[in-house]
Amino acid sequence: MKTAVYPGTFDPITYGHIDVIKKSLKIFDRLIIATTDNSDKNYFFSIDERVDIINYSLFKDLKFDKKKIKVIPFDNLTIELCKKFKATAIIRGLRAVSDFEYEYQLAGMNKRLNPKIETMFLMSDIENQIISSKFVKEIAHLGGDVDRFVTKYAVKMLKSKQS
Repeated sequence: MKTAVYPGTFDPITYGHIDVIKKSLKIFDRLIIATTDNSDKNYFFSIDERVDIINYSLFKDLKFDKKKIKVIPFDNLTIELCKKFKATAIIRGLRAVSDFEYEYQLAGMNKRLNPKIETMFLMSDIENQIISSKFVKEIAHLGGDVDRFVTKYAVKMLKSKQS
């Protein structure tokens, strides 16, 4: 069974992330979606809320196969997650050229930490490449419609935080 780890903040998960998940599942039998609680960032949703939003969005809103995806919180090196789940690859999503430099450096560091783990860069479909969690939160905060960018459950959770 080929397994990959898709790490990220997913604050909240967007249709851009979901495109990357769909593409990953065409390549891998199992995908570990790992949301981090890096203390350097100021999150809109708590780690537990993000895990909940990802699970509900994928398995209830979108009916993904629970046997192929596991959603977990993590606070250690992605390479350690790969070891724990016997993953052979790390999935990273790219939206724009501006993402590439950071992602390239990160992939290089992970390769130095464990040369057996490959990093794969996947792009979301063109209509979702502009979506970022940051923009979604800003639009929601200003009362805009985010239905095109996130799942129904994520919209509900964004609205509940605005009240």
